[in-house]
Amino acid sequence: MSEHRIWEGTIRKLWPTETDTFRDHLLRLDKDARRMRFAHGVSDGFIEDYAARMNDMGSIVFGYFVDGEMHAAAELRKLGDTWGHEAEAAFSVERAFQEKGIGTELMGRVIRSARNRGVHLLYMSCLAENAKMQAVARKHHADLRFEYGEVIGEIVPDDANYFSILAEAVDDRVGYMMAVLNIQARLSAAA
Repeated sequence: MSEHRIWEGTIRKLWPTETDTFRDHLLRLDKDARRMRFAHGVSDGFIEDYAARMNDMGSIVFGYFVDGEMHAAAELRKLGDTWGHEAEAAFSVERAFQEKGIGTELMGRVIRSARNRGVHLLYMSCLAENAKMQAVARKHHADLRFEYGEVIGEIVPDDANYFSILAEAVDDRVGYMMAVLNIQARLSAAA
């Protein structure tokens, strides 16, 4: 369901060639949003390096797009070299797009992708003051606990089934077509 309309935008998976799209979104985050996303202040250089390693880290990144520009991201990162028992989720939403349910929608995509990869425990961590991320986690029935100034959330995804695998495959096909259309639109605008 990656291309259902959410307000004025759409959600889809990023493809390996879209690290620049991910980078540009992260660079647009203000100082406070960066701190909430990474649990400390980060520089532009850190963000450029982080986004460039998106594929090396084995991340699956979903983006929320308006007119071909990404304004929110959700990452599913494997813990270790292969998909296994545990994975981690992280989110970032640009200020103008917060409190519209976008983070909740993105979290649903991350949970489905985790279950389809055999993940049985999905972790999220955020600063204790990050009430927005904690609210998203609660909507998806996360168990939250306070540890050393952070809140750790744990979600146990259902096992994969035919419908979850099919839904992700359909979303990937539609998302790929939308990515191609975005590239064509950018090339036409540049010409």
